Amino acid sequence: MKLVTYRKADGVQSVGAIKDEGIVDLTSALSVGSVKQLLEQDLLEQAKVATESESPQVALADVILDIPVPDPQKIFCIGVNYMNRNAEYKDGSAAPEYPSIFVRNPLSFTGHGQSLIRPPESNQLDYEGEIVLVIGKPGRRISRSDAMQHVAGLTIMNEGSIRDWLRHGKFNVTQGKNWDRSGAIGPAIQTDLSAIDPTDMHIETWVNDELRQSDTTASMAFPFNKLIEYVSTFCTLCPGDMIATGTPTGAGARFDPPKWLVPGDTVRVVVDGVGTLENGIADET
Repeated sequence: MKLVTYRKADGVQSVGAIKDEGIVDLTSALSVGSVKQLLEQDLLEQAKVATESESPQVALADVILDIPVPDPQKIFCIGVNYMNRNAEYKDGSAAPEYPSIFVRNPLSFTGHGQSLIRPPESNQLDYEGEIVLVIGKPGRRISRSDAMQHVAGLTIMNEGSIRDWLRHGKFNVTQGKNWDRSGAIGPAIQTDLSAIDPTDMHIETWVNDELRQSDTTASMAFPFNKLIEYVSTFCTLCPGDMIATGTPTGAGARFDPPKWLVPGDTVRVVVDGVGTLENGIADET
């Protein structure tokens, strides 16, 4: 099942599941106002039954897809998790002992099919394709063996950055990672993980027709279950929380000269078994 948050012409957000070329309205079927509420009430199985039994009420082409969880309590992002990225920095550092973590706010993302926004303060808008864990079952100090039982599904992130603003402060990247609509999440949460091997998932990022990033989760220093174990040690993970698990080598900043995103570009992040997140680029008006 692929869960979405969508808007029709009236602008009202609803919860749905993609079926064929349409959406089954789960807000009506289950009386839930958000994907977060659906997860909090442990309604995934009921949502699956409703999706299988009902016909789509609206065509995908007639809606706007928003971030799958527009109101998460927490969005964690993992830095430098693919091991060839550690080498990419060329600083001679050893493999990390612990994950590098920062947070983003929901307004720094937009949905599938909408434009990432380049601000007038910088031309250094960059892309980073990532696989995202969406928490379904709350927990604290979750063991690695139990970790994936707390995952409702997977989605995709373009963890867009304003590169020169990452270095305004000595010990943080918050400024460069939280510009409004500089990144994207979506299009949906894939809840059926039966055919997915978390340790060997392929991810690609394309800019226009050029393949920029390509790797598998086998390259991760910290696999999904280790990230959940580590993050849940210091805070309670709640339904709707998201953990972006890191990006492969090949971001625009690493080219010589750098390849920044410009209006007219299209970025596609493709994750086998999960889907494709696609966004254009536009200047802020």
